[in-house]
Amino acid sequence: MNPESQVRPYPTRRALLKTAATAAIAVPALAGCVTAGKDDDAPAAAGADKTAENPLGVKADAPLEVVVFKGGYGDDYAVAAETKYQQKYPQTKIDHKGLQKVGEAMQPRFVAGDPPDVVDNTGAGRLDIATLVGASQVSDLAGLLDAPSLDQPGKKVRDTLLPGVVEDGTFAGKTVALNFTYTVWGLWYSKSLFTERGWAYPKTWDEMITLCGEIKKTGVAPWTYQGKYPEYINDPLLSMAAKAGGPDLVKAVDNLQPGAWKQDGLVQAATAFAELAGRGFLMSGSEALSHTEAQAAWCQKKAAFIPCGSWLESEQKGVAPAGFDMVMGTVPARGGSDKLPVTAVQAASSESFLVPAKAKNPAGGQEYLRILFSKESATAFAKANSTLPSVTGATDGLTLTSGLGSVRDAVTAAGRDTFTYRFRTWYAPLAKAVDDATGELVNKRLSPADWANRIQKAADQVAQDSTVTKFTR
Repeated sequence: MNPESQVRPYPTRRALLKTAATAAIAVPALAGCVTAGKDDDAPAAAGADKTAENPLGVKADAPLEVVVFKGGYGDDYAVAAETKYQQKYPQTKIDHKGLQKVGEAMQPRFVAGDPPDVVDNTGAGRLDIATLVGASQVSDLAGLLDAPSLDQPGKKVRDTLLPGVVEDGTFAGKTVALNFTYTVWGLWYSKSLFTERGWAYPKTWDEMITLCGEIKKTGVAPWTYQGKYPEYINDPLLSMAAKAGGPDLVKAVDNLQPGAWKQDGLVQAATAFAELAGRGFLMSGSEALSHTEAQAAWCQKKAAFIPCGSWLESEQKGVAPAGFDMVMGTVPARGGSDKLPVTAVQAASSESFLVPAKAKNPAGGQEYLRILFSKESATAFAKANSTLPSVTGATDGLTLTSGLGSVRDAVTAAGRDTFTYRFRTWYAPLAKAVDDATGELVNKRLSPADWANRIQKAADQVAQDSTVTKFTR
């Protein structure tokens, strides 16, 4: 299977970079022309009175247009929410479009000041959200977030979302997008293999090193990774660093602070992964493997661990043998004076929905999202796609696969202790520099100190480049 053409239900780190690069091609035209629509003279549907039953003031007969990215998840889940909307507002007419090239189709409509009421801004070539924000082309969703949940009494919509979801869609202090799915990163292993061999998943890095020694003696490689795309092995390294240094370390990295990549937590994490390589615990030849090749080798039990996001189980359907029982474990802590507990996980939301500022029916657009982000809707999505939605409790009571069950358990155990780095989507050149340096590190061609120096130099170049738009958190 061609890794570049494969449609997957979650965006990998590589896909996010590819998406950012593709979106940048379309941005200049949008940025140059969209300002023509900033005079707020486009007519919008007159709203209705806001009531307990209609908290967003939806006009019952106003048409609603919804554009959805029709990728790995299809668009049945979006249509189901439209059906609920139609039942509540039977006088309305709904225009649904399921597209694969959302940005290509939507850019001219934003430029013309005639966007739809809801856009699932996802997939390769999606519109650049920062440009839309800068041109005042997206609605502030504060009203939606503060509206009562559709089916969780006593809770506002914002109170029903998993940690980080609101932040992921917030730019310049305003929440302008809501992401429907939730991705978690960790280390994957076969529960049946570990049970068969009597291996216990390690909680600390010292335990990991000890276990890897035992695994290697059996003829199984302790680790493999998607060598052609070293961002995969970046995730556990950066997760370990975040646990050591806490939110302050993550913010320093994302905010391009001087010396951020030389923080002790990062150097210690790099040292840990250099040790993994130095002891011969990475499967020979991993550097040359694509993600499909490395994951296939892991499914063949040639290696015990592989780093990946929570899309792995879905991606390996038809590859993993029956009874493999893959599960995700959280990244072991380095130990000592860590600022975050071992249960902390790297997590971020995706599948991004927004309501254009020039929408003709913005109240209807936000009401549609209130229905889509209801617990009933999210639960149906989880059942159909074996994917964790960003709504709290959406998988409660469901019989889950081993992988999705382990992801749900990891999120539950983490509680509020989730984190994510944003430099990768903010600064693609820095992301590539980190990937390249980590690839050299885990193949014993770069020391931990040189790894930190090399990345810090790249971060400083981005910070000093006046042509690069900077973001802070």
